Amino acid sequence: MTSFWRKASLTPTVLLFTTILMMSSCRDVFDIHPYDAQFECPYHLNASNASQITQLCQGKDTLRIVVTGDTQGHYDETADMVADINRRGKADFVIHGGDLSNYGATQEFVKQRQILGKLDMPYVALIGNHDCLGTGIDVYNKMYGPTNFSFIAGRILFLCLNTNALEYDFNEPIPDFDFMLEQSRTDTTLYDRTVICMHAPPFNEQFNNNVVQAFQLHTHLFRGLLFCTSAHLHRNVAEDLYGDGILYICSDSASHRNYLFFTITPTGYDYEIIYY
Repeated sequence: MTSFWRKASLTPTVLLFTTILMMSSCRDVFDIHPYDAQFECPYHLNASNASQITQLCQGKDTLRIVVTGDTQGHYDETADMVADINRRGKADFVIHGGDLSNYGATQEFVKQRQILGKLDMPYVALIGNHDCLGTGIDVYNKMYGPTNFSFIAGRILFLCLNTNALEYDFNEPIPDFDFMLEQSRTDTTLYDRTVICMHAPPFNEQFNNNVVQAFQLHTHLFRGLLFCTSAHLHRNVAEDLYGDGILYICSDSASHRNYLFFTITPTGYDYEIIYY
């Protein structure tokens, strides 16, 4: 018996060859863990795209903006939306209101980035509550950048906020009032009006409704507040949530094959629902 096992044992060379053969033949079986948070560049898309938006819109007195969101897992619908936006050719830029992913998996972000990257105009993307699952926050931070950011286009400040307090167990300042206060005091000579964008609107289960009134006060720190955008609800709705004349306008889910198209002029704004 001892002699048999000695002859049957694998030498180091045979063992190495066998391992390589197994790995080669099974390479389609093994894959990167869905929450590995590793992907190829580019990184920090919001900063680079926002810079493009600022340059492209410099001197414009009328802005045309697509607002969408909740493209989570709806790849065909998102691709059709991109094609429709490009075909119409009227938008200056696109704001994605969050929920790029369904489960916070890296490849979901990558797939959406590949689709949205085919837009003929720059876009920015907020973080949604589904994007916070798993290692989604890490992926978002690497792919798009900080979860709170802003940019100026055509003398309008676009303030983009993380409002997914529930996903952070209310352990972080969400909404971040320090960020809002700082932004309200920055570059005030460069903009005259403001649009505030978020994923979950006030009074929603994701929002930290312990500070819902304080949030309203902070929104009015900004010059010429026009309206606020949100996503998350998977339906089109426009509500004056605080009774102060400011509409919170929610975009639908991409699964329903529509998006919002805003036109902002020197005298105000309007929007329409575009079906595709």
